[in-house]
Amino acid sequence: MDVHRRLLSAATAAVLTVTVHGATAPAALASEPWAGGAPGTVGKILWELDDSGRLGVCSGAVVDAPGGSIVATAAHCVSAPDRPEPPAEVWFVPAYDHGLATYREDGWRVLSFHTPAAWQPQEGGDIAELLPHDYAFLTVERKAGRTLQQTHGAHTLAFAPVPADRDVAVLGYPAAAPYDGESLRSCSGPTQVLDGPDAPPVNAGGLLLEDCDLTEGTSGGPWLQGYDPATGTGTVVAVMSAGTGTGTVVGRPFPAEAEDLLAAAVAATADGPNT
Repeated sequence: MDVHRRLLSAATAAVLTVTVHGATAPAALASEPWAGGAPGTVGKILWELDDSGRLGVCSGAVVDAPGGSIVATAAHCVSAPDRPEPPAEVWFVPAYDHGLATYREDGWRVLSFHTPAAWQPQEGGDIAELLPHDYAFLTVERKAGRTLQQTHGAHTLAFAPVPADRDVAVLGYPAAAPYDGESLRSCSGPTQVLDGPDAPPVNAGGLLLEDCDLTEGTSGGPWLQGYDPATGTGTVVAVMSAGTGTGTVVGRPFPAEAEDLLAAAVAATADGPNT
């Protein structure tokens, strides 16, 4: 069956049993470590699931916005049918690299979650129906009077339509086998927009990238165009949303109506606490 016709399942947030000195990722992986190390404009999102030591993990990116405290990610990193409410305590760790033991000290606490009005997961419901709205913004605290953006820089955020004539780099922290979630990995290549009769409604408007084996944990990671290694910034044209599990992934662009969602997130940063 043509991949355009498949119902791509959500690249769900990985759930890990935490072992600070866990096994390292095996060699000969298809997705590459990000050259030059993780920039501060990209990071890992972590939260405690319960008292068992398990963590939920996703990926995200700092985006340029007034207030300087906005992280772009996937909506299913905030809530999903198996966990309809946002986590109680979430941290965004810029430039995460084998930092499980210190993620609270290194991270920026998330203060608020902003998902599209149509993102309304119901317990036991079908997440596939929500995937056209799988984008979100998080706001984070300030540290020592400085914003996240002042400290680490930020990517430009582009709204749909996405330029189709440029390659994209997909970044994130894959945590399911054969990866361990402890280092930033990437895929790159040309994308195509899923539209027309070959695209099911749940995938319509998404970006397709083939030959990419990034696994759970990369959810919410940025799809970048025009990345500049000197500044660690580029243009976020989508966030990791879904995948087939066989080397094909889908990014969810930010539609025009996401501008209002971003404005709401910016407004929420005005009185954010300073730590």
